[in-house]
Amino acid sequence: MMPPEHPPSGAPFVILGAGGHAKVLLSLLQALGAQVKGVCDPGLAASSIPMWRGIVVLGGDEALEQFDPSHIALVNGMGQVVGSSRRRDIFVALTARGFRFPALVHPAAWVDASVILEAGVQVMAGAVIQPDATIGANTIINTGARVDHDCIIGSHVHVAPAAVLCGGVKVSPGAFIGAGSTTIQGLSIGEDGKVGAGTTLIRDLPAGHLVVGSPVRTLESKN
Repeated sequence: MMPPEHPPSGAPFVILGAGGHAKVLLSLLQALGAQVKGVCDPGLAASSIPMWRGIVVLGGDEALEQFDPSHIALVNGMGQVVGSSRRRDIFVALTARGFRFPALVHPAAWVDASVILEAGVQVMAGAVIQPDATIGANTIINTGARVDHDCIIGSHVHVAPAAVLCGGVKVSPGAFIGAGSTTIQGLSIGEDGKVGAGTTLIRDLPAGHLVVGSPVRTLESKN
């Protein structure tokens, strides 16, 4: 496994955003014993709130201007919302400016030593990633999700809580795998494809399509 990357020289983490996903990431960082410098959130800054969950509110997005990118590490606290590219846009823009998003793995997750984790991957508590899987940049493997052997997951994907990807599944960038869904072995999910919560996927999903319900129905996504 590519180990969780800690910044050199003890550089601290800065969390971007203060919503529900950011809360879970703060808990992950605390479980790792990581140093957290603060949080950047426009809403908190606009309301002149100085502290959030025991850490300093550094300001809005502009607060990053005060930092040398080599002296801090960023944590993308924006959750992946269906139909929104904001999480992806933040990662791409700030990476281009030289900021780093280390891969983070909760100590209560299990990740095989052969797994490749790219920059910004977030593996939450209870998740399991089996041998020879690859997880692309800025992807979330959320609470209790299961990624089996030889899965290849692209960048900017969200595997939601308790979702299961059986062996050899290929997931293209931007896909959303809904909570409690199951994707059987060897299937492919196209770019920006969406697997609805609780769905069992039994055939390849084309790019930009949504599969929902029981019985399964495949729809062309409008997003």
